[in-house]
Amino acid sequence: MSEVRIAAEARTEFGKGAARKIRRADKVPAVLYGHGIDPKHLTLPGHEVLLALRTANVLIRLQGDGVDELALPKGVQRDPIKGFVEHVDLLLVKRGEKVTVEIPVTTTGDVNSEGLFDQQAMSIAVEAEATHIPTGVEVSVEGLEVGASITAGDLKLPEGTTLAADPETVIVQVIARPTEAPAEGEEAAEGETAAASAEGESAEAAE
Repeated sequence: MSEVRIAAEARTEFGKGAARKIRRADKVPAVLYGHGIDPKHLTLPGHEVLLALRTANVLIRLQGDGVDELALPKGVQRDPIKGFVEHVDLLLVKRGEKVTVEIPVTTTGDVNSEGLFDQQAMSIAVEAEATHIPTGVEVSVEGLEVGASITAGDLKLPEGTTLAADPETVIVQVIARPTEAPAEGEEAAEGETAAASAEGESAEAAE
């Protein structure tokens, strides 16, 4: 995984008013923590942060104001309406150390025509080196029959990556297609036919 370099400025003003002022300048308040250090309060350029966060588990190289560290985003607050980043929590990481992260699970292929594909988990927790986090894991569902399933333990993870989730976690399952219910007109016609048939039988019995 490549690093994204982002300039960091030390932040000395706190509170809602200070945060609003930072955002008006198209910047993002952030906190860097981990490895037993005192949390470092930073200000980051908003546009660069927004672009970096488009990549899952992006590795960020923070540089500036006495800071030169690697970090992973661990908490991101966004504006619920406009979607811009309001605050970022960053976890300090070191080369060679392992971290637990969620990576996306994508599927390829098509299940048997008699079944419906149902993906239960869109991501899975794994442990990997901080500087070698996989972008995701791919699994084939080609030809799977109704009743078949794929669990976390079935996934083929990249080298150097181990599963951190319960191996019995269901990722994908194939369910039967629902039977089609008759349309309203068909139901009415069937009801009329049945009623007519019953009337005919009653008349025959009376004769």
